[in-house]
Order: sequence, then C-alpha cells, then structure tokens
Amino acid sequence: MDEVFKALADASRRRLLDGLNTRNGQTLRELCAGLDMARQSVSKHLAVLEAAGLVTTIRRGREKLHYLNAEPINAIAERWISRYDRARVEALADLKRALEQPMGNPEFVYTTYINTTPERLWQALTDPAFTGRYWGVTFESDWKPGSTMVWEGHGAKTADPAQVVLESDPYRRLSYSWHTFTPEFIEAFEMDADIAAQWAGERRSKVTFDIEPLGRMVKLTVVHDDFEPGSTMLDGISNGWPHILSSLKSLLETGETLPSPDADTDLAAETG
Repeated sequence: MDEVFKALADASRRRLLDGLNTRNGQTLRELCAGLDMARQSVSKHLAVLEAAGLVTTIRRGREKLHYLNAEPINAIAERWISRYDRARVEALADLKRALEQPMGNPEFVYTTYINTTPERLWQALTDPAFTGRYWGVTFESDWKPGSTMVWEGHGAKTADPAQVVLESDPYRRLSYSWHTFTPEFIEAFEMDADIAAQWAGERRSKVTFDIEPLGRMVKLTVVHDDFEPGSTMLDGISNGWPHILSSLKSLLETGETLPSPDADTDLAAETG
C-alpha cells in the first residue's frame, strides 16, 4: 500500500484520477487537454499511477486508453472499513454517484495482481470446483469459441443460444457473453422485480479476462462492456465484481475465500 499512498500524495496525480473518475477510458491526449501540464509530465504521473495499480491501460486499435482501477482502493477499504460500517459507506458512495452522474465509456475495468500461475488462474476461471467457492456460480461449457454456457447458481440453471464463449485462448484470454435473466434465475436469487425487469430488458453484455504473467505473479485485467448508455446493469456489476475478484485472489493465494458480504451486496455480486 506504500506505493498507493505515495501516488495519491501528489495533487496532479489526484487530478488525473479525478479526470478518469469523471470520464473513464481516456487517451493521453485527452488527459493532457484537461491539465495545464506538459505531455511528458502527464506521462510520468500516469506511469506512477499505473505502477501503484491505480490506473490500468488497454489498447484499442492504435489508441491506449487509461482507466481508473478500483482494486487498490478496494483493498484499503477491506483493511480498514469494518463490515458494520461498510453498508453506510456504500450508501453514501451510491448517493454521490447518483448526484454526480459521471459520464464515460459504459464499461467496467478492473486489474489485480495474483500470486499464482496462468494455468492455475485459468482453472479458477473455468472449473466449477473453483467458481462455486468464490462466486457461488458454476458453468457447464467446453470453453471453445462459439460454445454455449450453462450458468448455475442457487439451484437455478440458465441456458440460452446467445449465452456463449466468445474467445478462448487458454492461460491468456477468455471472453463470454453475460447470462440470461430467466424467471427461474430471478426467483432463485430473490431479485427485486423492478430491477430484474430493467436488467432483463437491456442488451446482453460481455466480460473478458486478460491474463498476463509477470514473474512469479499474474496480472489479471477484467473488462465488462457492451452496455447500453445509462445501463443500470453496469451499476450492479460494478458493485459485484470487486468482491468476486478479491475472493478469487484470496482463494488462489491462501486457499480460503473472503467472508460473504451482506445479503444485498451478495445479490449484486452473484446476479450482476
């Protein structure tokens, strides 16, 4: 955490993070336009933020896009905010987001570093024995591009011809379309009827896992995108993914998952 606090100690770097919080997925040119600072200085600050894990980058064609990464901040919250205070903190954060209504690319991006191997991480993403432990959801698939996926959680199975594996490069990259909100699934997870109707009415999104070996660690970048502008589903998965991925990291590094969050967060984590 020392690198995180050192990175946050500089006002210019905090302004860069504020800019990404307002509109995520910006290029270096776009970030420079909002600051009275030389391009080289902005690049150096971004390098510090990326080294601290506060910013992650993704290449789209010839452009390099910068995203605010929540993982280090989430780790700080996990360390110092008790489960009794978390509900109040999250409620205030939700209110702040609702009032500010930040604009940006409708997608979720999250990077974490795990002390494991690409092979072990791939198994954790695809093997029901693993996913059932840290996620509470299991998959039936041969993990070949174009193959269907059957999701199962809380005793409810969801299958749909459009619920498929999109990309599968073992130990490197995995992508699939998000699940279908069937009546059985909604009932099993005791979802709010209005929320379920909103999410079921939105177009199907997709999630991509990029795996990159870094010495004795693995860098995992998760991109969940293809949302409609103003998507309510995006809010749901943004609350759920950090706990799922933190629990995945804990399982691979310690053999134990994180304690389950409260019921409302758990619902968002497993259904979002």
